[in-house]
Parts: sequence; C-alpha cells; structure tokens
Amino acid sequence: MIPRSCGTHDGSFHADEVTACAMLLLFGLIDKDRIIRTRDATKLAQCEFVCDVGGIYDPASKRFDHHQSEYPGELSSAGMVLGYLRDSHVISEDVYQFFNRSLILGVDAHDNGRVTPEVGSCTFSHVVSNYVPVLYDAPQDVQNKAFFEALEFVLGHLRRLLERFHYIHSCREKVIASMEPKEKYLFFDEAMPWIECFFEHGGETHPALFVVMPSGGHWKLRGIPPTYEDRMKVREPLPQEWAGLLDEDLKRVSGISGAVFCHKGRFISVWEKKEDVFKALDYVLTRMSHDHSLR
Repeated sequence: MIPRSCGTHDGSFHADEVTACAMLLLFGLIDKDRIIRTRDATKLAQCEFVCDVGGIYDPASKRFDHHQSEYPGELSSAGMVLGYLRDSHVISEDVYQFFNRSLILGVDAHDNGRVTPEVGSCTFSHVVSNYVPVLYDAPQDVQNKAFFEALEFVLGHLRRLLERFHYIHSCREKVIASMEPKEKYLFFDEAMPWIECFFEHGGETHPALFVVMPSGGHWKLRGIPPTYEDRMKVREPLPQEWAGLLDEDLKRVSGISGAVFCHKGRFISVWEKKEDVFKALDYVLTRMSHDHSLR
C-alpha cells in the first residue's frame, strides 16, 4: 500500500473523479504526486484511495466506484468521497451540506445522466470536460497533463468555496441577531453574506421583505426571495415607477435626493447614504400598506 496515494482511471476524464481527487487533496488526505491514473488492478490495489474505477464502493477500504451494477445509488465518485469525508469526521455536517448544495449534487447528477443539456448552458462539469484533449486517442502523457490541469482548476474552485463557507459561517451570529426583531426588513451596518444563514434559521416564515446594507460606498435596498431555491424572485418588488431609473430620473420620481439606481427587475436599488435608503424603505413600506388597505 502506497500511503497518501489515489488511483483513478486513465484516458478521458470527467468532473466526478477530478473533483473527488481534488477534495482528497484539499483536505490533506493524499499527495498530488501520488495520484496514479491506471486501470491496472495490481497498481490500483496498492493505492490508499481509489476513485471512479475498480468496481467497488466500500468507504471502509477507501474504494469509491459507482459503475458496477451492484451499486444502486445516485452518487458519482465525487458524492461518494464527500460523504466519506463527512462520515470519517474530516469535515463537519455544515461543510458537507455547503459543498453538496454548491457543487457536488450537480456533478453527481451530470455524471449519472440525470441532467438534460440546455443549448447555451455550460455547467461546471462541462468546463472540466473541456480540459480533455481535443484529439481522440491522445497519447497517455497528453491525457495525464490535461488531467492535472483540470485538477488544478477544480482544486482552486474548491478552495474558494471553502473560504466562502468560512466567511458565511463567521457572519452567522450577525444575521441571526438581525432576524430577532421580526421586522419587515433586515439591517446590517456592514456588507456581508446573509441569504444562506437567513433561510437556514427559518427565513421562509420570517416577516422580512427587504435587506438594507452598505454596498460599494453606497447603501442598497434589496428584496428578499420567498425561498432559498427561488433566489431569482422577491417577496415584494420595488415600486413599478422606479424600474430601470437612475440618478436624476430616480431622484425625481422617488422624491429622494440620494437616489442612485433601481434595477429594472425591481429586486434591488442603490442609494447614496444610510438616511436615503431608509427613506426609500419607508416609501416602499408605506406604499405597500396603502395598497393593502385598498384591497
């Protein structure tokens, strides 16, 4: 057995085994120079980890293949390795859920044919597959070079995801504190990620309709989505008459001297100062109250 080694198949590669190897690297379980690309059973038997080849799914022996008929599940080698990292306490349940929802569920679904390709849509799995040499039957050294280039890309992406998770986690108490008053808005005196924590802590039933926080030297008023999954929607749009306006036009229509911009989709607006954004919030809430009283 070669310690800190990982075997995976040679030839063409896909996002699942590249991601599986990258996760083992990220969390310090293998060394990059001990990744062995082969289908030789004798060589694979010497590897501490084996991903996407070998016909065995057995976390206890660190074997993570999903191609054999005996495996009835929907994971790819990526999902298998992520589950192993959680179950062996290398990562927490929170980290597992973040990685799974941010990336791995899609990699698994794509690799197992549960994704219907859309014209003009390029997924993470498509990007990784594009590292595969253009020439069919490219020599093994060319394939291996391309694999490790893809591995570096995926490893960088995973590192940034992990950094983002830690940042989101560090802001959790501030988000929860903002939720406690049960107001129709969340207020933050600094820019921060809020949406993940908001919905993890009962955001779907929380009365807040808007978020107020600083942004790039200004302040923004942003609508809150109805659910985490419907992040492109808002519970209450900003006024129709603000849609797509900026600077003087928005100042004139809103009556607020610090107006900067309102997106035509009416989900976000930008204001010069803190007092300006609260004037905008008051305008919107008063308008909503008036409209509801007429119904």
